[in-house]
Amino acid sequence: MEIFHHHETWEVIGFLIVVGLLLWKGVPGMIGKMLDQRAQVIAAELEEAKRLRAEAAALLADYQKRAAGAEAEAQSIVTAATAEAAQFQKESRAALEAQIARRAAAAQDKIAQAEAAALNEIRGLAADTAVNAAQKLIAARLDENRAKSLIADSIKGVGDTLN
Repeated sequence: MEIFHHHETWEVIGFLIVVGLLLWKGVPGMIGKMLDQRAQVIAAELEEAKRLRAEAAALLADYQKRAAGAEAEAQSIVTAATAEAAQFQKESRAALEAQIARRAAAAQDKIAQAEAAALNEIRGLAADTAVNAAQKLIAARLDENRAKSLIADSIKGVGDTLN
């Protein structure tokens, strides 16, 4: 029995005893059950991940739809604002042209009034100058005898016109 003197033999016998005890206690079944439970947990996690992925895809599609709607709304707002700005510019330009026309007409009226006033002033000055010149001429040509005869004729004419 020389075989029992080698340490490899005792290692094999010890290994077989450990394996036998493990089999007798049902360790492979417990390991199988633990692996099955772990597989079920992993399968449940995979299902949850698939569900979350589908939910995320639905949310992404919803957000993309909302983003497209928001972009379309923003584009319509920009279009409306551009049209409104163009209309405002058109109305402002028309109002400005009308105001310029009114001011030009008012300026023409003021110019016409200034011209009329200047003409009236010139006529007044011309009349004053003519009166002064006539007075000087009459004074230069009228002597005392002639003045007396004109006064006497005027007095006679007043009596006739009053009756």
